[in-house]
Amino acid sequence: MAKVKHITEPDAFGFQVRIVRRGKESSRYFSHKLWGSKTKSLKAAITWRDQMLVVLKGSKTRFLKPPKNKTTTGVTGVSRTIKFDHRKDKSYLCYTVFWVKDGKSRNKTFQVGNVQTVTADDELHAFRTARLFRSCYEHAIDHDAYFDDSKFVNWKKTRLYENENLNAVS
Repeated sequence: MAKVKHITEPDAFGFQVRIVRRGKESSRYFSHKLWGSKTKSLKAAITWRDQMLVVLKGSKTRFLKPPKNKTTTGVTGVSRTIKFDHRKDKSYLCYTVFWVKDGKSRNKTFQVGNVQTVTADDELHAFRTARLFRSCYEHAIDHDAYFDDSKFVNWKKTRLYENENLNAVS
């Protein structure tokens, strides 16, 4: 049998369809005998799989591992940290967003600046940008769309959260 996504032939008597979304499995077995032939059971399995993929659209897992209940910001996937640079002997305030790209865990750091000189406005700007980054990522996952993180390259110069097109996404 040619490889068909989500469909396996666990034995000589039928096909198994298995789809997992957010830790919940949807599966069904299609017996050759019940459907009349091997070809008819495969066709039925493909039809059922396609229907389930429509029903389950947008429910792909956002996390490689379940998120921990520990959060420093109250927003899942966004944390506030202070990083120490040994070379410069300075501490920097950062907001880090954790996300998944191509099946690998990634992070994007929004560095506010030196802890000694950072202003409340700078910190709020970094936090709001990090929160928008995470919500745009979650929106893309929920709608089976591509997440383009390049919009956040010049985040220090632009207040992206004031952009109505991006804000409508979050």
